[in-house]
Amino acid sequence: MPTKRLTRLQGDRMLGGVSSGLARYFGLDPVLIRLAFVLFSLAGGAGPLVYLVMWILMPLDPEL
Repeated sequence: MPTKRLTRLQGDRMLGGVSSGLARYFGLDPVLIRLAFVLFSLAGGAGPLVYLVMWILMPLDPEL
């Protein structure tokens, strides 16, 4: 049984692949994750910082 890994996706990305990687990991639509980052940005400004940290820490998907 393969283990789930949190990785950034190369093929389905708009900026860094963080949202598409999170969406695949949690089984959600990438648009919902992108919308959440926008809402966090508008609500308190943490969205871009969280995205940047995840972009740096999440490895690229080696299968793509």
